[in-house]
Amino acid sequence: MKPYPHRFFPDDYDHHGVLRLPLWFWGVLILQARTWILFVMAGVSQQQGGELLPLFYPDTQRFWYGILLGVPAALAFLIGPRRHLWPRLWRAWRWVLSASVLAALGGSLLSLWQQDSNLPALDGVLALLDALALAYLLLNVRLRACFTPQEEAA
Repeated sequence: MKPYPHRFFPDDYDHHGVLRLPLWFWGVLILQARTWILFVMAGVSQQQGGELLPLFYPDTQRFWYGILLGVPAALAFLIGPRRHLWPRLWRAWRWVLSASVLAALGGSLLSLWQQDSNLPALDGVLALLDALALAYLLLNVRLRACFTPQEEAA
């Protein structure tokens, strides 16, 4: 029995016959790389950048924690389009991303529990989004098929 008996639409494949990564996967990566994106935005807007980072990250330790947790997502942006070059790495990367999302979820929940944030509503929304992202990474059939080598998925 095949591990993924679901049939996908022809539009779900690229011109090489490889299953395309779902659009929501890129949204999950953006969510996970949010500290990196904020850092770039602060660097681009030099005058407001000095005020932007302390607004979201008053504690520099949380900023570095966010940068560290965003590394797997940033690397997924780079290796995702070239996943055929590193199939073993790509197959494991789903679990690396899941661990990163789980750690981010734990950090958001801890921050909510300790109530040490300037923006508790934002932490609540981020915790909810992290939980949804984790569920998506673990449960979405098409995404799981994208992380399976093509020989097994066919």
